[in-house]
Amino acid sequence: MKVIIIEDEKPAVEKLEEMLKRYDPGINVIGKFPSISKSVEWLSDINNETDLIFLDIHLSDGLSFEIFKKIRVQKPIIFITAYDEYAIEAFKLNSIDYLLKPLKFEDLIRSIEKMKSMRANLPESGQQIKLEELSMALSQFQRSYKTRFMVKVGEHIRTITTKDIYMFYAEGRTVYLITSEKKQYIIDYKLEDLEELLDTQMFFRVNRSFILNINAIEDVIVYSNSRLKIKPRIEFDKEIIVSREKVSYLKSWFNGPE
Repeated sequence: MKVIIIEDEKPAVEKLEEMLKRYDPGINVIGKFPSISKSVEWLSDINNETDLIFLDIHLSDGLSFEIFKKIRVQKPIIFITAYDEYAIEAFKLNSIDYLLKPLKFEDLIRSIEKMKSMRANLPESGQQIKLEELSMALSQFQRSYKTRFMVKVGEHIRTITTKDIYMFYAEGRTVYLITSEKKQYIIDYKLEDLEELLDTQMFFRVNRSFILNINAIEDVIVYSNSRLKIKPRIEFDKEIIVSREKVSYLKSWFNGPE
């Protein structure tokens, strides 16, 4: 099977390639493209053939849905993204599945097997997936997010509701949560774990050290080299600078789903 990967983050491409080879060593990744423009250029060439497209939604030059406004794509697509608010838009296209990052091997297997089972009925004439199929697929993404965290205060154990948490930040191997009342607690989680547990419409990881609640942001300031600096609503003695690769994602998250 020949596949192409449209993704602008090199580690994500490498991880996906490794998973594909682990699933089937015979899979041939014939193209890797980081942008809308490169993808359109390759897909526009009628001599280029692929059996399956893995497509990230956020690319270096915009949302990948722009590809479909420029050219007609008639090959099956598996969307892979860190955000779940684009599910409906994804399934309007020739989408087989919609996987959330961080990608799990078992989810990838399920998606590919789903494509194989549907192959006889896959749209070669632009036909969309049936509404019933869309509803079933979307039901897989009714995620349950963590609503509270247990913290220890001396000899006491308390619970903090997630909506009252303004931010999580890491200092070395220690991760803290800070509430809207400026109270700080150590928690036994890594930021990577928290990314999977938190509602992505409310929380966003702005860099390697911080995950912020959108309600904690008082101001976003244009910083040097087109980077962004965040001013929280509570007093905080550390600078919160949005990492360069997160700037476009933060703008999209801050704007909210359309």
